[in-house]
Amino acid sequence: MWGSPTSTVTAAFGSTQFPASCETGWGTPDHLWFLRRIRIDVLEPFVGDAELDLVTWSSGLAAIAAGRRWSLRGDRGGRAEVDSVWIHLDPDQRPARIEDFGSYGQAGGGRRVSTKLELPDPPAGEAGLPWPLRVSDIDLHGHVNNAVYWQAVEHVLPSSGIDSGRPLVAELDYREPIDLDDSIELVVSSAGGWLLAGFRAADGIRAVARLGQR
Repeated sequence: MWGSPTSTVTAAFGSTQFPASCETGWGTPDHLWFLRRIRIDVLEPFVGDAELDLVTWSSGLAAIAAGRRWSLRGDRGGRAEVDSVWIHLDPDQRPARIEDFGSYGQAGGGRRVSTKLELPDPPAGEAGLPWPLRVSDIDLHGHVNNAVYWQAVEHVLPSSGIDSGRPLVAELDYREPIDLDDSIELVVSSAGGWLLAGFRAADGIRAVARLGQR
């Protein structure tokens, strides 16, 4: 469904998984990148678009994080802007400072990114729906793949009142990784025209998504 946030973010992830890993050599196994937060602005829904053009660049840097932007254009007029913040880790999955980031650092133009999470918790006491995990949902690091979260959100989207055929905003904060043996509930609420979906484990909320019309 090209009008949905799921298809938009999947297209972005299908083109690149790590900020600057190809351009600068900051990829695996020496450098790991974990997504902290992402915002997708669907300016014109991708309805009937068969091909996608993607342009990506640095949106800024921090001591242990890098920002990446994508501009997506479809061949039938679909348009979206995506901004994201990625945490840089060493091979032992510990936060590591970014030093001499080369041309990718220069492209950041001195802009700073923040790793601060922005989305609220779902309302306390809200009932949750079981979200079963599959082996195919897990990435090479043993965590649920970034794009899989959007599949759960798409499952509850039809009952939210949000029209995926119109411009919309979709955000997702990744607080803590979800692993295959975690028992996860999807906690969904709606208020003020926004859909809020929390991924709840026994120890608390692991991730939060928010969607609304532009």
